[in-house]
Amino acid sequence: MTEAWPDPAAWLILLPLAWATLAFLAGPGRGGRLAIPALAAQCALALWLAVSLAESGARLHPVGGWGAPLGIDLLADGLSAVMLLLTQAVALALAVYAQAYFADAHHRHEATWFWPLTGFLIAAMNALFLSADLFNLYVTLELLGLAAVGLVAVGGGTAQIAAALRYLLVSLIASGAYLMGVALIYGTYGTAAIASLAPLIDPTPPLATWLAAGLMVVGLMAKTALFPFHFWLPPAHGGAPAPVSALLSALVVKASFYLVLRLALGPFAPLAEMAAWLAGGLGAAAILWGSWQALRTRHIKRLVAWSTVAQLGYLFLIFPLLAADGLAMQAGVMQAVAHGLAKAALFAAAGVLMRATGRDTLDGLAGVAGRVPLTLFAFGLAGVTIMGLPPSAGFLAKWLLIDAALASGQWGWVVVIIAGGLLAAGYIFRVLRRAFLVAPEDSRFHPVPRRLEWTAFALAVASVLLGLRGAELVALLG
Repeated sequence: MTEAWPDPAAWLILLPLAWATLAFLAGPGRGGRLAIPALAAQCALALWLAVSLAESGARLHPVGGWGAPLGIDLLADGLSAVMLLLTQAVALALAVYAQAYFADAHHRHEATWFWPLTGFLIAAMNALFLSADLFNLYVTLELLGLAAVGLVAVGGGTAQIAAALRYLLVSLIASGAYLMGVALIYGTYGTAAIASLAPLIDPTPPLATWLAAGLMVVGLMAKTALFPFHFWLPPAHGGAPAPVSALLSALVVKASFYLVLRLALGPFAPLAEMAAWLAGGLGAAAILWGSWQALRTRHIKRLVAWSTVAQLGYLFLIFPLLAADGLAMQAGVMQAVAHGLAKAALFAAAGVLMRATGRDTLDGLAGVAGRVPLTLFAFGLAGVTIMGLPPSAGFLAKWLLIDAALASGQWGWVVVIIAGGLLAAGYIFRVLRRAFLVAPEDSRFHPVPRRLEWTAFALAVASVLLGLRGAELVALLG
């Protein structure tokens, strides 16, 4: 259905740009009061959009009344609506968390440019999920990457700056590869609109199309930190302040996966079958390698960061299974949503544990169970989702994935999924076990704002309860 419509899609881009600019003008660290009500309004707009799509189907909005090719189209469908809902909901919870986190004198300097950068990052993500043109997607990817790099560097420490520079280098190389692919596609077909390209690309395209698809997908895999392009993620996510780590791990890496999925279901569908097994193999390697590294690390946030590398692998297991009655796509999107909520909860809980103990290692967690029991419970609940135990959304996602693998006779993926769940249990229980040990006599615990604990708990509960309401999400995808 194509028409001009006064729906909220454009406001989901304009509103975060507006409050990010105002937060920048207000000065360092003063944007929280603007961000929280604005993000609440964005949640309402995303929900309104989802309800509208459920009633009337996909909608196309020509910006300013000028559609493609002269203007820019915003496309909203079930897949983009799910990602928009996830983005606004997680960002709102983390904004509440960040306001309390950065109020502490020891962390106040880290909030210098947190709020404007977060606003620009959310605006870029919303624009990415609504873009219908390959070049516009490149622009949003660049804005998203620059904002994310800035957030990694907000603490100003040597390790953070080094991680941000590494992230920037990977992001620029990956974006350059994607842009070269777009140029080849435009030169071959004379358009970069996704809808126009779909009927033009057949199973035997020219060599330029194969090269373009390879460049674009490899660039997006690097941005998603899929194995073996994952090397930048643990230091970036593990070294950033807790609210930044949660934003990056829960949301930012999902944007590039969303583009891979959108391309595989759209213009590159005739080519996707050729590379599906490679994507699945890299996903399996990510699950095993990321889980093994999480079992070995001594640092709390590095453990959660390596868990992100592992959990992202599940998203790429869907590509060899996309022909299995739509189950694989549903599993992939459910995994993205479940991981987004659970990983935000894990990083938020890790931030509380580190503040309570004053240490960032697992050895420093002894005795913390009696000091911040709500946070430890939140960590355990989020771990239930990461492990894929019922009734969590992680269980539903992995069950759908296993169902799709069995339906297509691909038993090998089932073994990988089960092994990944067992390994996840291993590293989650590493944290829980340490927390219940007796604290040394010289241990010192610091008070933690209750808002930090309750935010982590709310995100963890949401990741579990979503498993009981997964039918609505699947219906929206339809």
